[in-house]
Amino acid sequence: MQYPETSEGEAQAQGVSYTIHVNEALCTGCGLCEAFCPVEVFAWEGLSNVQDGSPLDASAPRRRPHVARAQDCWGCETCAGQCPENAISIEASAAALAAQAVRPTSPPLDPGTQGLYAQWAHCLKEVLGLRWEPVAISLVKAGDPLPDVPLPKERLRFCQSLMAARRGRTLLMPANRHACPDGTSILGLTPMPKKLASGELYILFHKLDSLEAAKRMVHERPCLEPRSIDATVVAPLGKAPCAADVVAVIAQPEQIMWLCMATSYYTGHRHDFHASGYNAQCVETTLLPYLNGEINISFGCYGCRASSDVCDDLMMMGIPVAKMSEIVAGLTELGRKAIPQSRAKIYLPPF
Repeated sequence: MQYPETSEGEAQAQGVSYTIHVNEALCTGCGLCEAFCPVEVFAWEGLSNVQDGSPLDASAPRRRPHVARAQDCWGCETCAGQCPENAISIEASAAALAAQAVRPTSPPLDPGTQGLYAQWAHCLKEVLGLRWEPVAISLVKAGDPLPDVPLPKERLRFCQSLMAARRGRTLLMPANRHACPDGTSILGLTPMPKKLASGELYILFHKLDSLEAAKRMVHERPCLEPRSIDATVVAPLGKAPCAADVVAVIAQPEQIMWLCMATSYYTGHRHDFHASGYNAQCVETTLLPYLNGEINISFGCYGCRASSDVCDDLMMMGIPVAKMSEIVAGLTELGRKAIPQSRAKIYLPPF
């Protein structure tokens, strides 16, 4: 069964459309696609084969998913991921892959800022011994020029894009390249789907005990105004194509500790971090530093750990760009004595 793409509704606003394929030979009519779809694309046609405990009637029409609102499909593939029979696949239209409004292109980042970012990246990597690149994150405001960066062919979650950037990729992602409705709406690229705003989807995933708890979690997290952001840009810090808003560091706890100490090196200030295990990269690593102007840590979340290659021994920190000079200076000083002595275990008693 194939449901043709459309260009209406939310999909039209994103300049993207999708074809939803349902393999009838595999589909059992379990209903998980309808339950888990955050934008309520699916409805039902036919009747269940078994009703009120009666025996199976082979002649009765089978209950089937029907794509009633294909124009609202976000391409997030939550339905495909939850289907126990792997009966669903989502395909972006060819036009969607090239969809990008004609608009002015921002000039390249000026050499002075490029050089400064490269110095920051070098310091973080050398002093901390980072295996991966620090990541520059830019949130392109609605109507602003976009950097000259190609769109990825694949749809990515924001957390996946960060993990790709730490490995060296530079990615420009408007809403039609984001795969996670939650992160996309939190970062202001799209409106929040009803099932996410109500907390219902978190209950289906068994992430929280009650709808009341889910509503509280959703209420307490920040979100940008819908469509206030046109795209996210992530890149290795030393190769950022445009001005960064936040620098993300994906590292081991000991390395994150030194970054905390570097922020406090000149002031002695202790930090009040906001972390919950929900919406890690979009809220905790990106949006809180972006809005509050303070560093924040994250332990990751269900989504980013399930959908990316982030290891179990890694955590994250988001640093507002305005704090980077202070942190790099403090880290440089700590690297002269405190860090090497600590790593040499000089306070251990002799064995």
